[in-house]
Amino acid sequence: MPKDPFRIRDHVAEFDDIVAEIVRRSADVRAAIPMTADVAYGAHSSETLDLFFPEGKRDRLAVHMFIHGGYWRMFSKRDYSYIAQTITGAGALAVIVDYALMPAVRMATIVDQVRRAKRWVLDHIAHHGGDPNRLTVSGHSAGAHLATMLFDDDGRASNIKGALLLGGLYDLKPLQTSFLAAEIGITDEEAALFTPLTHRFDPAVAVEIAVGAEETPPFHNQADAFARHLAKQGLHVSQAAFPGSNHMSSVRNLGNKATAEAIHLASLLGK
Repeated sequence: MPKDPFRIRDHVAEFDDIVAEIVRRSADVRAAIPMTADVAYGAHSSETLDLFFPEGKRDRLAVHMFIHGGYWRMFSKRDYSYIAQTITGAGALAVIVDYALMPAVRMATIVDQVRRAKRWVLDHIAHHGGDPNRLTVSGHSAGAHLATMLFDDDGRASNIKGALLLGGLYDLKPLQTSFLAAEIGITDEEAALFTPLTHRFDPAVAVEIAVGAEETPPFHNQADAFARHLAKQGLHVSQAAFPGSNHMSSVRNLGNKATAEAIHLASLLGK
């Protein structure tokens, strides 16, 4: 039987080593970088975010919001604190977002949560030294999918300047017949409502759609399809495939300032 192209562990031999590394590095970053932890953006215990600050004066800083992946069913913001090293190193305020996990909640709940997290940032980040008019976002895997939900077009400006979408999922239908069927059981309604390839998006947002060059074919195919979808709507779209990187090493590299992934993230912060 062929391997499921969406089951990352089957295609990344160093999966567990990378997870252990990013968890360890995240703990180091929380100890080393000035931060405010577990800021509530809602009433549920999962509705919190962590703020990380660059050195120096906190006055109208660029703000970057990162959403973690894990197929909507694993990991937490604490596992991805290490990405704040790249963000704060570029002089921006980092917002690392948590959300509830499937199957305990459904996708509609998670989408609503990340949208409310963005609303909290726009309403409150100035009190922490950030400039809500200089907001960019990024996400990895399911986090890239969720990041698209922050600038899909509901008739209002998204207030987002730019987005970096890494290893994202933009068509949910194929996941219904993947290994995830037994784990989170994406419904027909969820696939119809939350597939980015069926949405319209804020044309003011500059979007970079990126993958690791060693990702499995569906990630490349969906990235290409989503780039075309956005371009047809008039968004400024760029694409990148990071040589030598797979689904997990690419997100690890976001926190390593010398890597192509981190350089792309840092360059987004000036938008």
